[in-house]
Amino acid sequence: MLIHGWGRYPRVEARQHEPADVDDLRAVLESGSPGACIARGSGLSYGDSALAGDVISGLGLRQVCELDSATGILRCAAGLSLREILREIVPSGWFLPVLPGAAMVSIGGAVAADIHGKNHHRDGSFCEHVRELSLMLADGEIVRCSPSHNPELYRATCGGMGLTGIILEAELQLVPITSSMMIARSQPAAGLDECFELLEAHDQARYSVAWLDCLARGPRMGRGIIHLAEHEVGGELRNRGRLGLRIPFTAPGKLLNRHSLSLFNTAYFRWQNFRAGRNRLDHEAYFFPLDRIRDWNRLYGPAGFLQYQFVLPTEAGRDGIATVLQRVSDAGKGSFLSVLKKMGPANGNLLSFPAGGYTLALDFVREASLFPLLEQLDAIVLDHGGRIYLAKDARMSETVFKAGYPDWERFLAIKQRVDPGMRFRSAQSDRIGLTGPGT
Repeated sequence: MLIHGWGRYPRVEARQHEPADVDDLRAVLESGSPGACIARGSGLSYGDSALAGDVISGLGLRQVCELDSATGILRCAAGLSLREILREIVPSGWFLPVLPGAAMVSIGGAVAADIHGKNHHRDGSFCEHVRELSLMLADGEIVRCSPSHNPELYRATCGGMGLTGIILEAELQLVPITSSMMIARSQPAAGLDECFELLEAHDQARYSVAWLDCLARGPRMGRGIIHLAEHEVGGELRNRGRLGLRIPFTAPGKLLNRHSLSLFNTAYFRWQNFRAGRNRLDHEAYFFPLDRIRDWNRLYGPAGFLQYQFVLPTEAGRDGIATVLQRVSDAGKGSFLSVLKKMGPANGNLLSFPAGGYTLALDFVREASLFPLLEQLDAIVLDHGGRIYLAKDARMSETVFKAGYPDWERFLAIKQRVDPGMRFRSAQSDRIGLTGPGT
């Protein structure tokens, strides 16, 4: 079957194995078929980190979901989605400590990518709240790891993109809430300097993110809207069912271009400026706004799209991001989504993306002229001491990866110890030299 990630590029022919439980999974591995393979959750990584000739679906691993309502400790199976977890825990007054922008990300995928959210500057990444993991190695052995037990394997698995083994279960520490509603505020910024100033000024906000108009030029370059939010104190604890629109077809390839994106960005900036202020909304509306448009990736046309997300250290963030925005604007490559966030300190996980500073994510329609631009952006990112997010990557070179992730050799040594046959590998891991010819 033909499979792809959320960006719909690249696409590979793959055999998909769908074990129904842990015993089924072990039988698949012990059968020797597949040989080289990678685990795959909901398929929401953007590029090729969960693509291979053989993929093993983790969505059948759903049998465990146990909440200690007194302590907020949750043990759950890797195949459950974040939305399914929220629907179980919110009525009991608990919440996931870190959420990305998509509700259907699986627990296994959240660990493998060590996802971050709008609160990294305060609460760190997802795996900083993971107390323990259960992992099936290539030989079928099940091992447990945590910050204190098998810590090296834990540090390699968290953010390790599924290359150490197949994640079976995770034990998480949840955070208490007294309402399922959010109190959100938005504030316009006239340019990039003001965006940075507002993010710094609101450093104590629990959640913060900035949308940028990446096509604005001159003194308006980097203008945007800062979105801040806190959990409501006191109120109702319930999940609200929400219906969304579905994109029923793949849009024509020219729908999203510099002119249409410029019109959208101008309209969005003016609308958000008009409604700036304080709003009360449910948690799904705040954390997962794009989920209201199901299959929105089809808007980018049949060629798909690439998301380019990087992080720069604090001292280089302003200059580096301004340089990137200027290069993108000069190239006429508008981004439908341009998101800036402040990040907290890096953790000890060997391939985790977050680091202290600022991260910018840009979406681009895939076309031949895009790839030379992205190579130019790679050079800017490395010159400013940054790196690119593996969960969003579809084309990073081995050189760029190894320059941005200095702990790759430590990771590889652990992988070779637990998976000497390099059984777990992906199109991405081959491309960036973790399992391919350059290792």
